[in-house]
Amino acid sequence: MLNIDEIKNGIVIDHIKAGQGIRIFNWLGLGKAPYTVAFVVNANSKQMGKKDIIKIDNTIAINFNILGLIDPNITVNIIENEKITEKIKLQLPETVEDVLICKNPRCITSTEKYVPHIFHLENPELRTYRCEYCDEIKSAGDFRE
Repeated sequence: MLNIDEIKNGIVIDHIKAGQGIRIFNWLGLGKAPYTVAFVVNANSKQMGKKDIIKIDNTIAINFNILGLIDPNITVNIIENEKITEKIKLQLPETVEDVLICKNPRCITSTEKYVPHIFHLENPELRTYRCEYCDEIKSAGDFRE
């Protein structure tokens, strides 16, 4: 059995779809972190079969919209004094800004660099988003890393 020490104060990102944890690990820059980070790949899960888990022994700012975009089934546990003080259940965000990039050459975001890339949830089942300006459809998996 794998043994990973308890976290005193930090964050546990749990229920990550197996294989997706590396995207989150890299996006958060955890490979260069000066604090302890545990990255578990393909952990056994009764609910999911296999899952990835990231344990961060530090409190850091995380954009929950991007985590929800990567995998809306993720759970984020906030740990204080070795106890879970908050459980955050993520979901697909209704709107994202400057996370998805519109590639339509006719979109105003292609010609006007100051205009933010704003996308609205189009289809939750397909995890697709629509550009606010030109109606281009993007997959949630196309986020800017």
